[in-house]
Amino acid sequence: MSWGKTIHSEYLYRGRVVTLRIDTIQTPDGREIRREIVEHHGAVAIVPRLDAETILLIRQYRQAVGETLLEIPAGTLEEGESADDCAARELEEEIGYRPGRLRRMFSQYLAPGYSSEVLHAYFAEELERSAVNPDADEQIEVVPVRASEIERMILDGQIKDAKSIAALLVALRLM
Repeated sequence: MSWGKTIHSEYLYRGRVVTLRIDTIQTPDGREIRREIVEHHGAVAIVPRLDAETILLIRQYRQAVGETLLEIPAGTLEEGESADDCAARELEEEIGYRPGRLRRMFSQYLAPGYSSEVLHAYFAEELERSAVNPDADEQIEVVPVRASEIERMILDGQIKDAKSIAALLVALRLM
């Protein structure tokens, strides 16, 4: 189903992670409306299962919300990179493990009302230790959590990042 026709796009900002554009759309009844759109290359998020009872979460400060959050490892796709390769790379960079087994659980739009970003969620098992190599602007603490505690931590507000909540709840079904 298509709705309206884009008659003009104006780019206001092009950054490393996002691009902001304003689309002017002609609706089926002839009106012109404007929509602010954030273009994004896409991202991955990974639920790393260390052993039968342990999930590895990370704790990091998020400037946009002004808080330190408990979440799953995640990162942005690089130009030309597959989601599978990005998931393996981000897991190694952020927590220092290579996945022996990497399974895509689902893909989701994070905020389709204003953003093109698609997030691919993975479940990683059979982890092999490697070196942690975070990006220069990241300060990450790895936090092992018992799988049996995840739902309580979500309900208590200890985990409040949407991508992490969705991926963790699906991963718990797969365990």
